[in-house]
Amino acid sequence: MIRKITMNAYQVGLVFKNGKLESVLQEGNYWIFGNREIRVYEMRQSFVAPIELTLLLQNETLASMLEVVEVADAQIALYFVNGIFSEVLTTGRYAFWKGYKTNSFIKVDLSKVTITEAVNEALLENSKLRPYTRRFQVMEYEKGLLFVNGAFVKELQAGSYYFWNNAIAVEVKTADIRMQQMEISGQELLTKDKATLRINFFVSYQLVNMTKALVENKAFDKQLYVMMQLVLRAFVGGFTLDELLSRKDSIAQAILEQTVDRSEALGLKILDAGIRDIILPGDMKEIMNQVLVAEKKAQANSIMRREETAAMRSMLNTAKLMEDNEMLWKLKEMEYVEKIADRIGEITVSGSGNIIGQLKDIFVK
Repeated sequence: MIRKITMNAYQVGLVFKNGKLESVLQEGNYWIFGNREIRVYEMRQSFVAPIELTLLLQNETLASMLEVVEVADAQIALYFVNGIFSEVLTTGRYAFWKGYKTNSFIKVDLSKVTITEAVNEALLENSKLRPYTRRFQVMEYEKGLLFVNGAFVKELQAGSYYFWNNAIAVEVKTADIRMQQMEISGQELLTKDKATLRINFFVSYQLVNMTKALVENKAFDKQLYVMMQLVLRAFVGGFTLDELLSRKDSIAQAILEQTVDRSEALGLKILDAGIRDIILPGDMKEIMNQVLVAEKKAQANSIMRREETAAMRSMLNTAKLMEDNEMLWKLKEMEYVEKIADRIGEITVSGSGNIIGQLKDIFVK
């Protein structure tokens, strides 16, 4: 049996006899004799071996036409055609035709965590490669800590971080580094004189040491809350109610001074603190109101007494002056007569005596 076979450009024919590769046909016309199997391959497509590739590569002609890539266990290979990413090759042996297009490969060791290969971030986000990577995001207002197999590795600034996806545990813990405010509300405290009151307190803080906050401490925010409770309780217990109310404006500063060292141990910096409200129980509030009213009444009575005393002293001084000076007495009489005359519409003189004399008797001693 004789057959004529024509191989076009960028075609390759493999001639098999009894399942064994006998020859390789390139561009041209060929006469095939006998019972032989011919497989025609397009060089623009990947080569798929019909039998074990190792056996085929024993043919020197075919071996020179193929580029072979071996991907070991725990490896992948990134396959690029003419510099453009094409696909991910998993564990196995692959063959590609030479000459038709430029093939290039980047082998990746998946047994390690860090991506040291020359792979850009855009490619790492490719849907074909995404299953083989892990991505962590640290926002602009955050800082992160990298842990590998539970061990702290380093601190991370804002950005995107990629790691190969494998059996090794990778974790990125993040925390907000912006200024934050914590409310400590409704704390029932006992003063030195056994008075009960409730205080609403606030504290503003900022995370400044990620390692201390997240590695050396657990739940640093809860620890800060408890610390402020204890310091506030100890401070209030050292003063009577009156003393506490009189120095309420300085409480915040005193609390800040006592918490500086403790907050540094938590990796925090306390920026501000203050009292929102001091709330007294109902009966205590009523007593305080009564005390306030009594104080105001006492102040009013004191002022009235001082004014009365000053008025009496002025009258006494005037009387002494009038006693020693007859002219002053006359002037004072005339002053009162003038005041009386202002209120009298008319003066009636009785009798038929001298009118001038009678008026003189009325107004002149």
